[in-house]
Amino acid sequence: MRINRRSFLKKTSSSLAFGVAACQGILRPFAAAGQAATENTGKRRPTEVRRGDMLYRTLGRTKESVSVIGLGGYHIGKAQLSDADSIKIIRSAIDRGITFMDNCWDYNDGNSEIRMGKALQDGYREKVFLMTKIDGRTKQEATRQLNESLQRLHTDHLDLLQHHEVIRPEDPDRIFGENGAQEAMLEARKAGKIRFIGFTGHKDPFIHLRMLDAAEQHDFHFDAVQMPLNVMDAHFRSFGHNVLPKLVEQGIGVLGMKSMGDGNILKSGRVTPVECLHYALNLPTSVVITGCERMEILDQAIAAAATFKPMSSAEVSALLAKTKDAAMTGQFEPFKTTTQFDSTAQNPQWMS
Repeated sequence: MRINRRSFLKKTSSSLAFGVAACQGILRPFAAAGQAATENTGKRRPTEVRRGDMLYRTLGRTKESVSVIGLGGYHIGKAQLSDADSIKIIRSAIDRGITFMDNCWDYNDGNSEIRMGKALQDGYREKVFLMTKIDGRTKQEATRQLNESLQRLHTDHLDLLQHHEVIRPEDPDRIFGENGAQEAMLEARKAGKIRFIGFTGHKDPFIHLRMLDAAEQHDFHFDAVQMPLNVMDAHFRSFGHNVLPKLVEQGIGVLGMKSMGDGNILKSGRVTPVECLHYALNLPTSVVITGCERMEILDQAIAAAATFKPMSSAEVSALLAKTKDAAMTGQFEPFKTTTQFDSTAQNPQWMS
């Protein structure tokens, strides 16, 4: 079933001007940053409990308890890291309370999954909530990638599998279409290969809304959604303003990513790494996924969880005021305004 775009736009009139512009490829800031919405939604954080230095929150309606810090899969597969160093980081993260493991079929030509699979042996698999992503848009390709991921990760099931890089207006139609990737995921869930289903994207909140609408039209409820949530997003083409309230309303687990924009947000000189993490943790996120290619960065992420406490409205306002001018052009969120983060655009064969 194809989505009736006109009907959808009527239902999401608050996003109309922005969504149409985005579909036409016009890159411009979303004028209404939604600070009030961000603050109000932040008060609806999932139920949480602290154990040691780590906080744990429920993942939407799944009732699963996951660490608020998730270990990013891309960085642990980088070529400058040895296998031994990568495994040391992963196991240290788990030993220190991080239970949410992020990964993707295409990260570092599969090396990220291979390394994580090695690290999760010797009893570590049972200690984590394991997530990976696939790029395939067809049932056949999605199934192939899933099976390859299971083999690399040395597991018979994933806790969460996500449609990766939902960044084009037509992606929801392809995924939910006949012989689309969603059919593969539903069959995999029935077979016990996956427990929960979600999707990710970093380009445009309008496309996330289309994906949620497609799910509704197919009587499907996503378990989790992953998207950029950071101090710049609050001012520019905002996922936090446009998508986050809908996820909270529908009980979908929120996975925040790009809290520092792969370091780009830090280049603005307006915020520190811990401020970036605290802002994302203050939102109703179940998990904030962050890359840790060095032990020092892992230490920093755990320290952010250990020192986090709910931010006051004044604190949020002060932080957003510091970042507003720098954020308005999208300069420090290149994943929204350029193709350099669009791995499937550079490798369209992955979606076939």
